[in-house]
Amino acid sequence: MLILTVRSQNCYFLKADEVIRKRLLIDGDGAGDDRRINLLVKSFIKWCNSGSQEEGYSQYQRMLSTLSQCEFSMGKTLLVYDMNLREMENYEKIYKEIEGSIAGAHEKIAECKKQILQAKRIRKNRQEYDALAKVIQRHPDRHETLKELEALGKELEHLSHIKESVEDKLELRRKQFHVLLSTIHELQQTLENDEKLSEVEEAQETSMETDPKP
Repeated sequence: MLILTVRSQNCYFLKADEVIRKRLLIDGDGAGDDRRINLLVKSFIKWCNSGSQEEGYSQYQRMLSTLSQCEFSMGKTLLVYDMNLREMENYEKIYKEIEGSIAGAHEKIAECKKQILQAKRIRKNRQEYDALAKVIQRHPDRHETLKELEALGKELEHLSHIKESVEDKLELRRKQFHVLLSTIHELQQTLENDEKLSEVEEAQETSMETDPKP
């Protein structure tokens, strides 16, 4: 919008350039040039109608003085006009620099947005990595787990050997107990037989004592 306004003003000034020049030639900077021109015309008419040489010379000097004033005003106006043109060129240059700065600022803003998004993504990844690391730290690593499994395997094997040894001893004690029971049973049978034999012998002795002698 600002570009259109400046360019419209430039076009307006360029179109009005000739009108301003003509106006300056007639009215100068507007500070009484019309009066000077009218005075110059009147002096010229008086100079043309002057009756004596002194009067003509006087009117001629007035015309020169008035022309000098008009030329001075016109020169001053042209200087102001040139200065305004230079100012407009300077403003146009400054405006282009501002446009370039704005474009650069937009690019920097876009780059900063990308960097912010990347920083957010990195922060999210770091948080996920930290959470995962905490979970991993709560569990032993693979090497330690393998060592523990190996130790448990050895302990299980040792316990298996102990179990086999205990079972072997138990089987031996069972056999020994069975032999002991058999021995006790045999011993009891022998004692019963001995007791019966003793009873038979006592009965025979008793019978022999009670029988009369021939």
